[in-house]
Amino acid sequence: MPRLKAVDPTTDSGPGADILNGPLKDKQINIFKGMAANPGVLEAFLGFAGGVKTGALSAQEHEIIALTTAQKRNCEYCLAAHTQIAQGAGFDEETVLTIRRGSTDNEKHQSLIDFVSAILDTNGFVSDQQLEEFKKAGYDDAAIVEVIGGITVNTFTNFFNHVHETEIDFPVVATV
Repeated sequence: MPRLKAVDPTTDSGPGADILNGPLKDKQINIFKGMAANPGVLEAFLGFAGGVKTGALSAQEHEIIALTTAQKRNCEYCLAAHTQIAQGAGFDEETVLTIRRGSTDNEKHQSLIDFVSAILDTNGFVSDQQLEEFKKAGYDDAAIVEVIGGITVNTFTNFFNHVHETEIDFPVVATV
């Protein structure tokens, strides 16, 4: 059960409801309803979340970041949400499960999983070798910055969902 007040866009008024009924009209999901309790943070989050998608990474690569981060941070809400989003980005259910387990048959995507895991496991203190291996897989400095931004966005949502105990409004996914 949610532990923070959520904004109900159908009955509440004010800046949070305005965001939910405006830019988020088609995305009135529970995480945003909870974040809307602080409209400034919600606006900042939406701006940053959109801003880290500069084109250095594909939609699938962003979902790999989200799934890997959510799995490592044990965020059931984000795992459910990003499983559905990843499937919309072209991953099948089995591929999503293997990504969550930390592996894939796609070498470039495996490099991304490994790099995201290394950043999370070392709090960003990756080795020169880990950085070079990621670059050898075809990623450049812009992609590295975008990976860090993606991890940051997803860590925020993971922590928010843990504190709020956001009610999952996506199909619940299996534990791996």
